[in-house]
Amino acid sequence: MASRKSRTSKKSAAPRRAVKKAPARAAKKKSSSRKTASAVATTSRELVFPTLHESTTSSGLKVIAAERGPLPLVSMRLVIRAGSSTDPEGKHGIADFAGQLLRRGTRRLNAQAIDEAVEFVGASLGVGVGEDTLSVAITTPAEHFAQMLGVMGQLVMEPTFPESEVADARERALAQFANDLDEPSVIADRALVRALWGKHPYGHNVSGSVKTVSTFTRDDVVRFYQERLGPKVAMLVVVGSVDPGRVAAAAEEAFAGWTGGPDKAPVIPPLEKVAKAGRVIVVDKPDQTQSQVRMGGPGYRTGHEDYFPAAVMNTALGGGFTSRLMNEVRVNRGLTYGIGCWFDAMHAAGIFALSTFTKTESTREIIDVSLGEIAKVRDSGLKPTELRDAQAYMGGLYPLRTETNESIASAISDIRLNGLGDDWVLRFRDRLKAVTPRQVAAVAKKYCFAEPPTIVVLGNAAAVKKQLKGLGPITVVPASEYE
Repeated sequence: MASRKSRTSKKSAAPRRAVKKAPARAAKKKSSSRKTASAVATTSRELVFPTLHESTTSSGLKVIAAERGPLPLVSMRLVIRAGSSTDPEGKHGIADFAGQLLRRGTRRLNAQAIDEAVEFVGASLGVGVGEDTLSVAITTPAEHFAQMLGVMGQLVMEPTFPESEVADARERALAQFANDLDEPSVIADRALVRALWGKHPYGHNVSGSVKTVSTFTRDDVVRFYQERLGPKVAMLVVVGSVDPGRVAAAAEEAFAGWTGGPDKAPVIPPLEKVAKAGRVIVVDKPDQTQSQVRMGGPGYRTGHEDYFPAAVMNTALGGGFTSRLMNEVRVNRGLTYGIGCWFDAMHAAGIFALSTFTKTESTREIIDVSLGEIAKVRDSGLKPTELRDAQAYMGGLYPLRTETNESIASAISDIRLNGLGDDWVLRFRDRLKAVTPRQVAAVAKKYCFAEPPTIVVLGNAAAVKKQLKGLGPITVVPASEYE
């Protein structure tokens, strides 16, 4: 859900956790076939994953290095378990806010000097925040690796958080919240997040809200930095054309003396129950002639044993251009240009959700048809051809996710943070091919809205509310509630 993710800082190159959302516009059926054929052809490509070399700095920072050529480039990713789920109550968004400010000045470099140092050597720098982590990423020519690692060390060890930069960041954030009210899809996503997660640590927008961000001070940023950022809850991943021994030595030099932060990663609880299960939330925007529709229910955490059968099931149901939902809702009935469903998995918990939009007058129809297609999969599973096609499609695309140093660094981070096992990438396609119809049927019964889902409809409340009778208790809230 795009609206809850961090807006990475200016000139950012930091990869963020993929946003699993329906495409804004469906491709024509012909082009979908070409894409599927291309994916199947890709399955013959061998998966290659570099050897991992581990070390620990004197400050307690874990370092993982992977030598990979032939391009003379190096990607570095520092991941800290200090995401938005660690935001204090009343200060939602402070992790993202602090992350943006890391690159706005250190004891030795101001914001302009940081940008100039990075750009002078042809490198790129980005800071991103998600629900579970705050990350700093740099990609650089290999000859400047140690220098850029030193810059990264300064960002997390010596930030000064200048008052003027805090004020500017706060002003930009508040202006963006106001602009977001003109983006119905963004507001609908936020409403679904809040309705599903409630007061859970994952239950707020990564960037916070007008109410919280307007209270941010430099003291708040410094407090969060001191309490949440430190070497013992961080991991540095370096991938590229550099010797692992050199990585260990350079990391020791760059991060020597880093102190502070917690001794261990925060424990985020599982989601015991969806906050507003079976309820209908109508977000009122009277000027709308279309309805944004979201539905959601429980999912699974990252690394759960249900991942492979659930991912295959989702691909066939609503995760691609030739999926059941796309064919029935878009192609056969012409109710929308785009529809899709996805699993959004975090470290501690996750959800299963659907996203689409339609004309105001067809709001109930698109909900009923979508629920009908989901019910068919829940009751009967997938056809053998659907299962095979989904496996081939996913297996064909997967090598593309391990082509660059940046993507491999991101994969290593996910593997280690979530305990996926170092063989995750190499065994991915084998595990995918091993999924059986019985496994798919089991996860479909578990996740395909076995209980009535939470439904969010953003649109003209006066026109849509009467269409929603019988779907569950209805609550109408103004769009400004999600600013």
